[in-house]
Amino acid sequence: MPDKQTAVHKRQKIQDSNKAMFIWVAAASVVVGFAAVVSWFLWQQTAFKMKIASEKEATVSTLKANNESVSKLRDDIRVLQTNANLQAAKTTDDDNAVQVVLDALPADGNPLALGASLQQKLIAGIPNLKLESLRVDPIDASASGENTISFTITVSSSDPNTLKELLSRFERSIRVIDIDTLQVQRSDTKYTLNINAHAYYQPAKTITLEDKAL
Repeated sequence: MPDKQTAVHKRQKIQDSNKAMFIWVAAASVVVGFAAVVSWFLWQQTAFKMKIASEKEATVSTLKANNESVSKLRDDIRVLQTNANLQAAKTTDDDNAVQVVLDALPADGNPLALGASLQQKLIAGIPNLKLESLRVDPIDASASGENTISFTITVSSSDPNTLKELLSRFERSIRVIDIDTLQVQRSDTKYTLNINAHAYYQPAKTITLEDKAL
């Protein structure tokens, strides 16, 4: 009888040991799983912070380079202010010499402004010159990348030297203008000059600050 009780007691101990082992294994699995999750989370956080640090470093480098360029740009502008050719091309003495550069290639492709400039700056004031017609074409929005405004001028005069003066004004104009075709017709009383040309403009650059999602 004692042997039977001893055997039962041993089996009970074995079962208790198995239960304890199972509990320990289950607990260890939970701990390992939790540790794996925490490690993955920490790795993601570390990688994210490293990425942010890298982006910040790139931003700082860009800002530093831009700040270093400011001094050179300021010096270049001062040099342009003293340029004799720009000084001579100013519309009035109060104008800024750098404004001549901006006027030569406007940021706005305004056909009405171009037409007014052609009449007031190039055609007006030439003796014995009659403006027969002036047409400035609207900007073609579908023609991307060209940044040009086409126009046609017809003028007449009894003196051919008057027409030469107009062409000289085109040549001296600070506005960038290319003449595509030029035709002169002569009658008994006058010379007629037809000009097909185009002017350029350059849209202004826009600088914006944006948030970057990482």
